[in-house]
Amino acid sequence: MDSPRPATTPAPTPPVRRRVGLVGLGSIGVTHARVLAELRSEVELVVVSGGAGTDLAELGWPQATRADPAEILTRCDLDLVVLCGPTPTHAPQTLAALRAGRNVVVEKPLALDVAAAQEIAWEAVQSGLMVSVMAQRRLEPQHLDIKRRLDAGKLGRPLLGETFVHWHRDDAYYRHASWRGRQESGGGSVMNQAVHNIDLLRWFLGAPVEVTAQSATLGHDPSVMSAEDTTVATLRFVSGALGVVVSSTAVRPGDPARLTLRTSTGTIELAHDKVTRWDLPGVPPPPGTPPEGAGPASGAQNPAAIGLAGHRAQWRDILDALREDRPPAVDVTDGVKTVRLLCAIYSAAATGRAVQLHPEP
Repeated sequence: MDSPRPATTPAPTPPVRRRVGLVGLGSIGVTHARVLAELRSEVELVVVSGGAGTDLAELGWPQATRADPAEILTRCDLDLVVLCGPTPTHAPQTLAALRAGRNVVVEKPLALDVAAAQEIAWEAVQSGLMVSVMAQRRLEPQHLDIKRRLDAGKLGRPLLGETFVHWHRDDAYYRHASWRGRQESGGGSVMNQAVHNIDLLRWFLGAPVEVTAQSATLGHDPSVMSAEDTTVATLRFVSGALGVVVSSTAVRPGDPARLTLRTSTGTIELAHDKVTRWDLPGVPPPPGTPPEGAGPASGAQNPAAIGLAGHRAQWRDILDALREDRPPAVDVTDGVKTVRLLCAIYSAAATGRAVQLHPEP
């Protein structure tokens, strides 16, 4: 009689490689391409648009081809598209991709106005497709830890949130891409530079219900900068907490973005990726805060100085969400809420009146 054969363990099923198209291979598009190359066991960058002088092999994708954006948005052999073009293209390209049956990852902000953002959200729900808006600062470990403990009531009752985004951009930055200097195209310090910290403030403190603001163009040639380069806004949240937002690209030399949370039990200060003050008696700070120089670059003086860590974390979540058939950590609703707040700041500054916001659903 033959001896029984030893049982064998089936080989694990390799992960599905998602086929990706990338629209807009500028500086932020290059960041996405590099992160995707680190995740190549799960993704394949098939096609890109833009970046004519960029070596795709140097980015880790020698086999990727080039096509115009319209072709990429409607290709049926892609699982998702990544939209990294100028801000005015985000909403129309997201809608085109959704209507072609593609999942979408789109750079911030989702849209220039609330109506367009809501149309995208409706389209995503109707189609059952994913839209994830890049808000990678949320996925940094120290921010995740603070958010969890705030929501659990372990850091006290939030009283005041302050964020200061003092970054420097010279006139050449605005000449290089004219949309950056036009408010109607999504330029200006609020929508283009301060958006991540504004998103963090809203995420930490909840729904804003009232906004006031003043803005000005203080440090740039009016021929290249018709948008604001400096804004000061105040916020009131549904919880009763208050907030302050200060953003500027007119200042020199530019500092890492700062965010301070003051609660009923103490104070937390963040300078970009670092916890610089943790004054909460008896409450330990977040573990594993990145040492000096180890976290993501801040972009305070150089717009190209953007690290990969945050994008890597958000892409990891996006791929896991697709595999697990769940919403991503930052979904289309988050994008709509942030656009609503950005637009309220601009409206308050333009009219000189407080803007009332209905509590978010």
